[in-house]
Amino acid sequence: MEHAKILIIEDEDDIREGIRILLESEDFTVEEAGDGITGLEKLDGDTDLVILDIMMPGISGIMTCKEIRKRSYVPILFLSAKSQDEDKTVGLLAGGDDYLTKPFSYAELLARVKALLRRYYLYRGKDVTAPEEAESVLSRGEFHINTVYNELFIGGSRVELTDIEYQILLLLMRHPGRVFSAENIYESVWNEPYFYVSNGTVMVHIRKLRVKVEENPQEPVHIKTVWGRGYRFE
Repeated sequence: MEHAKILIIEDEDDIREGIRILLESEDFTVEEAGDGITGLEKLDGDTDLVILDIMMPGISGIMTCKEIRKRSYVPILFLSAKSQDEDKTVGLLAGGDDYLTKPFSYAELLARVKALLRRYYLYRGKDVTAPEEAESVLSRGEFHINTVYNELFIGGSRVELTDIEYQILLLLMRHPGRVFSAENIYESVWNEPYFYVSNGTVMVHIRKLRVKVEENPQEPVHIKTVWGRGYRFE
């Protein structure tokens, strides 16, 4: 995980510098941008994670996130002075993977960064030690997941997922018919303690996942909601 390349897009110089010093002390490679346009210019195929401020002059963090998602599934950690649930939901729906409210501790920031990178490395197959081994495929009907290369195919067509979406779907597909509560999903996928507000985070990612894998996301036939209990794959 050391030497991962992290792009900080933050218009406040003091905050950006503090984050840079923290990450460089952990042997991460850091790129900086003071606005969304510059950040998009610095984003490349070697970028492993983006730390993105929501409130910026010019192009906002939300719009920057949407532009990033047009070209990359790199994990995005939002920073915001707003703590309302609806603000967090907007960020997650735009394509963000996690959300940290200002002011934050550097210890919490570093923990979020490492957790996102760990999931992203697994998603991209960077921790696979024997890629020459036969592919391992998990199949449920028309759904086929290559668990070596972390790829989803539905009816022969590849479906692009973010690492969080992939991990949620993999969890549900490995146990078809079993109901997973939002707490089960959050603690299994995010690998963090569950709090009540985490329920909204899970709901947003389930909604995004359904848009990609269901023929009619409003009436899902695969990722079902079991009201009052959680979600299951059929």
